[in-house]
Amino acid sequence: MTDLVFYQNRLLKNQRRLNKWALREDIHALRIYDRDIPEFPLIVERFETESGVRLHLQEVDTGWRQTEVEHREWLDFVIEATAQSLGVEAEHIAVKLRARQRVLGDKTDQYTPTGRRGEDLVVREGGHRFWINLESYLDPGLFLDHRATRAMVQERAAGRRFLNLFAYTGSFTIYAAAGGATSSLSIDLSNTYTDWTRRNGELNRLDPTRHQVAREDVFTWLRRAAQDGLEFDLIVLDPPSFSNSKRMAGILDIQRDHPWLIRQCLALLSRHGEMFFSTNLRSFEMDEQVQTRASFVELSPRSIPEDFRDRRIHRLWHIRK
Repeated sequence: MTDLVFYQNRLLKNQRRLNKWALREDIHALRIYDRDIPEFPLIVERFETESGVRLHLQEVDTGWRQTEVEHREWLDFVIEATAQSLGVEAEHIAVKLRARQRVLGDKTDQYTPTGRRGEDLVVREGGHRFWINLESYLDPGLFLDHRATRAMVQERAAGRRFLNLFAYTGSFTIYAAAGGATSSLSIDLSNTYTDWTRRNGELNRLDPTRHQVAREDVFTWLRRAAQDGLEFDLIVLDPPSFSNSKRMAGILDIQRDHPWLIRQCLALLSRHGEMFFSTNLRSFEMDEQVQTRASFVELSPRSIPEDFRDRRIHRLWHIRK
């Protein structure tokens, strides 16, 4: 398969280019390939874990028509080519199909279990340690595109009370604590991810009395927090684009709901507080009215890491009260 040679050459070229940067920045988890060649609609990420190098290979659903046999044969070739090019055993490559984002049952794709148990692994980033699992869920537990955003949070955290909404596995909280946050509260609706956040806290020796984790519906919690007069100095609001979890009070649609969410967060900010708001909804448009309530600066271009070809992977705003 001549096309495989082009794919392998691109993998090698990308890895050589990124290795120097990753070594200089002490990065141990990075994206090597992202649909660079149309005939190979794949995303390949490399994780240098404490148990050895692992690859995360995701096939992006393009609607191509192949028989099951043809697809299996093609995928076997791809796995072997990837293993050879990047010097990793094929059994250390986690392979998944990434469908176009849509709502499945009561979860978004990103939180849908794969049905595989997988192995819990530890990877380092920014001097911190994180639990990941490349098999159990579509995403491994650490969103690599927000690496720079996490560093921004750490830079601003000293002496501050930190709030992490839709906390996922708590990576922003780990960075905030490392930056000197006096306290933190991480909120997510999922038992799986609140437990994961606690485990990441233990891995990084966070004091659980100062850095607390709560399993709650963010919408319900925000209403109560405003009534209770709670106050924070630094907030991260990074919700999924859509969610219709049965445990939520309603359906989350970030295009529709972001003005309310941002207003509620602004009400919780201290006088000199600041927050970060991010979304990966490609069609997202920031509401003009909510921008009249505070200072909004879009940081999207500078927040996308060097290893991401997709410069629209997320959008990010820094908001000052």
